[in-house]
Amino acid sequence: MFQVYEKEKVTCVEMVVPHMGPVFAYYVDGMIVDTGTRHFEHELLSFYESISIELAALTHSHEDHTGTASWLEEHGDTPIYVHPSGIDTCMTFAPYPEYRRKTWGLRDAFHPVPYPKHLSSLRMDWEVIETPGHAEDHVSLFNKDRGLLFSGDLFVRPKTKVIMRDESIPGIMNSIQKLLTYDFGPMFCGHAGYIADGRSRMEEKLDHLQYLYGEVKHLHESGLSNRAIQEKLFPKAYPIISYSDGEWDSFHIITSIVDDVKARV
Repeated sequence: MFQVYEKEKVTCVEMVVPHMGPVFAYYVDGMIVDTGTRHFEHELLSFYESISIELAALTHSHEDHTGTASWLEEHGDTPIYVHPSGIDTCMTFAPYPEYRRKTWGLRDAFHPVPYPKHLSSLRMDWEVIETPGHAEDHVSLFNKDRGLLFSGDLFVRPKTKVIMRDESIPGIMNSIQKLLTYDFGPMFCGHAGYIADGRSRMEEKLDHLQYLYGEVKHLHESGLSNRAIQEKLFPKAYPIISYSDGEWDSFHIITSIVDDVKARV
């Protein structure tokens, strides 16, 4: 499914992918935020040809957000921005596991440039906020005048059940706390789409992660193993665990929290 619609004067491009659900790209004031998945290249290119693109801003280098960036590079004088730590990944052809290649498509290499601290589109200024946790190179984009926030994959859903092996729950919590110091309202998420009450939903997610952190910490200090904690808190075997050969797993939630607890001792 491919849909294009408008919310808060932001064009939302929704792509629904089997096994993974929706992923979004956005267009506002001449700026593309993320470039979707290669599997929707035909539909995305038709959309690109209907608008004027002055720049592309990537929330991070994952292939579901960078799938058509190489086309923008090849077919226009469009600067493509990413966090400096994501540049090498972007310059590599499809550097991810086979199941992700099948899910999102084979993303070609491209050559982005590092973000400045403040980014300007045609008539709007954007603060580039480093928000690691989901990925080392993850950023969020905030426009103070309209209170708009592009949050990439920091939110996704209020209650986290599985994460990728390289994700960090403490890192996500720190990044959410940083974002909550900004006065934002509407939030545009990389997978949940437009969220009118972005601040309250982000606060809801932080509350849940803080509760989860406390539960894992308590069970760890009670002597339970990481696997035993997982079985107690996340007894369900979510389909994505086997589909991703364990790259996505609730077990990674436990290990990221326990590692942080140990580091604080």
